[in-house]
Amino acid sequence: MKTGKQSNLPVIGWREWVRLPDLGIKKIKAKVDTGARSSSLHAFDLQQFDRNGVTWVKFKVHPEQRRSDTVVKTEARVIDFRSVRSSSGKAAIRPVILTQIELLGAIYAIEVTLANRDEMGFRMLLGREAFRKRFLVDAGGSFYAGRLDSTKRKNKK
Repeated sequence: MKTGKQSNLPVIGWREWVRLPDLGIKKIKAKVDTGARSSSLHAFDLQQFDRNGVTWVKFKVHPEQRRSDTVVKTEARVIDFRSVRSSSGKAAIRPVILTQIELLGAIYAIEVTLANRDEMGFRMLLGREAFRKRFLVDAGGSFYAGRLDSTKRKNKK
């Protein structure tokens, strides 16, 4: 495992394969974005509902880029609703969930906003709050965590 020169933190690239086990997502390619504070997951058909006095949301995810034939149906407890400004500058209120992420073998909880990212290049954006104090980012590298499938290519640039 590569580590930073002035730190013993592991290094991730500008894009990584991650798992979201709580949501049943075995792999999704995430763009690591040091300019974004929060993380965002592609979600559609959002349906808010109440479970024992707590707000939850049911939603669907297309985990594969440029494909809509694979659909994961899932649900999560909503921990907040926040105004989030998109890269185009438009603000919108989005539900925020807390979910487990697996990256480089580490599993930990992150906050994720839910938004339709069908038109975006990546179905998940990993904002700096999700990796700060855990990883350093190599802006020229990719897939330090591997591909999470049968191919064993790593660190492809």
